[in-house]
Amino acid sequence: MSAQPLSSATPRKELTVRGLIIGILITLVFTAANVYFGLKAGLTFATSIPAAVISMAVLRYFKGSTMQENNIVQTVASAAGTLSSIIFVLPGLILIGWWTGFNYWTSFAICALGGILGVMYSIPLRRALVTNSDLPYPEGVACAEVLKVGSGGGEGVSAEAAAESNRAGLLAVLWGSIVSAVFAVVVATRVFAGDVVQFFRVGDRGGVTGFDFFLSFALFGIGHLVGLWVGVAMLVGALIGWGWGVPHFSVLAPAAASISDLALATWSHKVRFVGAGTIGVAAIWTLAKLVKPVISGLSSAMAASRVRGAGNAALLPRTEQDIPIKQVGLISLVSLLPIGWLIANFATTAGHGLGDHIVALVVGGLIFVVLMSFFVSAVCGYMAGLIGSSNSPLSGIGIIVVIAAALLLVFGIRSTLPVDSEKALVAFALFITSIVFAAAAIANNNLQDLKTGQLVDATPSKQQWALVIGVLAGAAIIPPILDLLNHAYGFVGAPGPQREHALAAPQAGLISALAQGVIQNNIDWSLIEIGGVIGVVMIIVDEVLRRTTKSAHLSPLAVGLGIYLPTQSTLMVVVGAVAGWYFDRRADRSSKNPEATKQLGVLLASGMIVGEGLLGVVIAAFVAFSGKDYPLALVGDTFANGPALWVGGVAFVVVMVFLYRWVGRLGQASTNA
Repeated sequence: MSAQPLSSATPRKELTVRGLIIGILITLVFTAANVYFGLKAGLTFATSIPAAVISMAVLRYFKGSTMQENNIVQTVASAAGTLSSIIFVLPGLILIGWWTGFNYWTSFAICALGGILGVMYSIPLRRALVTNSDLPYPEGVACAEVLKVGSGGGEGVSAEAAAESNRAGLLAVLWGSIVSAVFAVVVATRVFAGDVVQFFRVGDRGGVTGFDFFLSFALFGIGHLVGLWVGVAMLVGALIGWGWGVPHFSVLAPAAASISDLALATWSHKVRFVGAGTIGVAAIWTLAKLVKPVISGLSSAMAASRVRGAGNAALLPRTEQDIPIKQVGLISLVSLLPIGWLIANFATTAGHGLGDHIVALVVGGLIFVVLMSFFVSAVCGYMAGLIGSSNSPLSGIGIIVVIAAALLLVFGIRSTLPVDSEKALVAFALFITSIVFAAAAIANNNLQDLKTGQLVDATPSKQQWALVIGVLAGAAIIPPILDLLNHAYGFVGAPGPQREHALAAPQAGLISALAQGVIQNNIDWSLIEIGGVIGVVMIIVDEVLRRTTKSAHLSPLAVGLGIYLPTQSTLMVVVGAVAGWYFDRRADRSSKNPEATKQLGVLLASGMIVGEGLLGVVIAAFVAFSGKDYPLALVGDTFANGPALWVGGVAFVVVMVFLYRWVGRLGQASTNA
């Protein structure tokens, strides 16, 4: 398939029914995987590039397919994949015991309405932050290059070479998915151990610590995608948390039934809040660095809008045609009506006196949503352009938003409510934050997609409508997956008995804990302060590294995440980051086209996440319906806790080495074709 000429006058297929259908189908797959691993590991992966590769492989069999049509497919899929970040807030309502499950229509409305606001708010920012900006947009540029090469539009790339590149990319995604899925099934049978766990005493004072090394291809793939220095930062955080924090605070903790119980309780009730302090300081630092660029960007956007309003928009080049600003305003206003109803319904059904303040809560809630959503959309759009959607500190945005919401409730109506209203206020703060967070998540992605569109001669307005469709598709699938995972595994820290493999839901736990701490005034601020000091030190170290070395850095946010997350979620990510770095270095040394080989490594890692993520959802269904922790078990505890550890570990290493070698040879073969 040859590329379409980059001319604004050339008619071509772009926003098509088949493209939307393919995008929605990919959305269902990638969103399910993102929700599962976001709850398990606190990390999600960018879906644009794997979606583009799958789209090109499928659409090449249809007549008249274009690079711009492929761009629409990845736009739909990436919007829904990014919307899965709502899991960083919404499960907080389960964790505080306000919800017992995820009501479908309420959860759908939060995701859909917040997401549509995110799309609308990012439209005025496009010219300032995309067209007239020198922001690098790393993922947007990479996705555009994939689309160009796959369409035969790369410099010096023949149609045959593009077809071979498509085939190689699809194979990498496919086999990564198959291998990780098969391994997950074998782990579910307990023939292979799922993780290697060890807790032990350290020092003379009776402190304890430990580790949980989870054998997960998906976590390994996440490590490959986030890169070496994010992996190193998470390792530093894990060492701070489990090498210092747990041993130190466990000495002061009350006695527990076992070493493992003491270690886990210390991490949950003490060390987690140290991590929260580090994440909070890192988030504030990141936002502070963005104040000037965001204000400049907004000023430029408003100036551009005045210039456009003075002329005839129909005469603008195709690449400058956004959804008209009047339609943007109308859609935003229409979206606020059901948001107001959601807020009113929540207040009236919550009880505890909230219904007596329904006017103040609805009006104040809508103002908060409008202003805060626009602010976070601008900030997230800029951050995505600066460091990429995947690395953008969305959880930091959530922390700022929920603290602002909680403080407004404390100073606004807290004194007029009964003593037992605190839990209802926490729930209301999380509810409002979830709407704003949905907008932030989509804005974090939109401008990245629009940058890709700019580079492949796409029509912005068509991409923007595709983003709306992607939001609706993601909003439709996220609630049932969340509910399924909640009933199958539950979340760490939620009321009731804890299950063995409860999902960490780290950001939701952190954000809900902060909301409770502000409203109930019962948080141990000394732990937050310790984390804040660690955050300041990490900021200084990071700045020194960035200014004195070529590529080394130590993301303070990643360090905080390493402290906050259980080792089950971090150690394999670190291994994947180191292995991915080694793979890329080897590609630089031995491959004729190292970038193509590295891209295949990215697609292989994406496939690993998708395969295990989907099987995780399927196995969760078995767990939920059977009522057993191991419904597919083929062996007993004796084998599962003994030989299965060695068998699973050796199998994991052998398969991983084989996959990397195979994808390296695949890269060589596609380059030589």
